[in-house]
Amino acid sequence: MKTRRRLENRNIRKITKMAGGSSFGITLPIEMIRKLKWREKQKVVAKLRGKKITIVDWKPKKR
Repeated sequence: MKTRRRLENRNIRKITKMAGGSSFGITLPIEMIRKLKWREKQKVVAKLRGKKITIVDWKPKKR
C-alpha cells in the first residue's frame, strides 16, 4: 500500500519513459489541473526556457 506524500513533497514528481522509448512523461498534481481548468486530451505547448520547461494551453492560430 502506498503512503501519502507530505504536503511539502506533493509537487515532487518523477520523469517516466513512455511506451516506445522515444518520449518521456510526468504526472501533474490534480489540484493544478483543476485550478487551470484543463481537461483530458487537451492540447498544450511545452517550451524550453533555459533550464526550465513551461507548459501552457494551446491556442489555435487565427485565420
